[in-house]
Amino acid sequence: MPDDIALLSAQDLIARYRDGSLSPVEATRAALARIEAHNPALNAFILVDAENALAEAGKSEERWRIGAPRGRLDGIPTSIKDILLTKGWPTLRGSKAIPRDQPWDEDAPAVARLREHGAVLLGKTTTPEFGWKGVTDSALSGITRNPWNPERTPGGSSGGAAVAVATGMSTLALGTDGGGSVRIPGAFTGIFAHKPTFGRVPAYPLSPFGTLAHIGPMTRTVTDAAILLGVISEPDSRDWYALPPEGAGKTMDYTTGLNRGVKGLRIAFSPTLGGHAVDPEIAALVAAAANRLAELGAHVEEADPDLPDCAAPFRMHWYAGAAALLNGLSDAQKEVVEPALREIAAEGAAYSLLDYLAAIKQREAVGVAMNRFHETYRLLLTPSLPIPAFEAGLERPRGTEQDRWVDWTPFSYPFNLTRQPAATVPCGLTSEGLPAGLQIVGPLYADALVLRAARAYEKAAPFPMPALG
Repeated sequence: MPDDIALLSAQDLIARYRDGSLSPVEATRAALARIEAHNPALNAFILVDAENALAEAGKSEERWRIGAPRGRLDGIPTSIKDILLTKGWPTLRGSKAIPRDQPWDEDAPAVARLREHGAVLLGKTTTPEFGWKGVTDSALSGITRNPWNPERTPGGSSGGAAVAVATGMSTLALGTDGGGSVRIPGAFTGIFAHKPTFGRVPAYPLSPFGTLAHIGPMTRTVTDAAILLGVISEPDSRDWYALPPEGAGKTMDYTTGLNRGVKGLRIAFSPTLGGHAVDPEIAALVAAAANRLAELGAHVEEADPDLPDCAAPFRMHWYAGAAALLNGLSDAQKEVVEPALREIAAEGAAYSLLDYLAAIKQREAVGVAMNRFHETYRLLLTPSLPIPAFEAGLERPRGTEQDRWVDWTPFSYPFNLTRQPAATVPCGLTSEGLPAGLQIVGPLYADALVLRAARAYEKAAPFPMPALG
């Protein structure tokens, strides 16, 4: 068990609150101390509300003292990506175009559930402008950096959330994922991140990128993610797309059966997902991780899903979403938007209705192909990313012919098209000391199975946190 309180899991914190050996105030102070020490260099938070966090921790401490915790996360230090509405705090979405001076009087569904379960909200984490790309930098908040090597990117768009969790600045974090945005930074920073089945976590307002965008947990352990997912998947009438609750009650317990392992599961391993280039070190680490699951009793075999083109329909959905987003801004607001975002929005605005409808049909074909694939294989394993973290402040690696962030994330965005659950679990370090991630993809609605497989791997191959100065 870690000596540093800030690196304890939510599961461990709850156990210590219950037996009285630790208090929510102590845990919150530990997280705030980490923020004070490391946020100036790494830039994980754009807003920290220490006064309110300590006040809420004090209330939680009293509830635990009398044996009446509010919910499943009472007293757990938690951060919110600055994409999700949070009552009392500005939600600027990484953009100078959003007026700060306006009423901030509503919580997004997931944030509301956190409050109802007693979580201590520390602040808002950094995101690129409107979460539009796979790295985390913006004119509003600057460049967010990777704790394994501050010269490298943590990925994005939930980069601040990943850095907060990886460094103990936050025990739990809420992220969003429209094309890999919890899994990309999860893989680059060596934490666990889960993109739930679309609709499993209610969202309001819906992302400008529509049904590509999911909300998911980012944690240091799979068990913590399972606990958090149970809380944030509770129903909310504001989401017209939301799935009905799982289980018998309002709160699903995703920790039930979490330790059942993978013995007997038929699992496909696709090293390149149809021919994408992968860094040799990443490929070797991911292959070793797939082999570890085989050693745990799963029937793992190499197999590629017969996927049609995913890049074209994803770009069309993503760029059209960007066009719709900017269409709602004034000319003055558009002037302060990042030029690259304006570029993809202009491309999206040029699509015809028939172009977009064709992209929807292409997306359907991808989803059907994966449904059929999962008739044979319970799970699919791939690299989370084909490369290790590259230079911070760039949209794509320097010295490549790649055009946009989509070009270096071929393993993540297909499963936003299909709405499936997908998670990344850390599976080793490159020779430069940078994390690699194993992606575990499940059929629609099989979030519990994805978490179960990730937990089996995590138990067999525990992963360290970065060493900080």
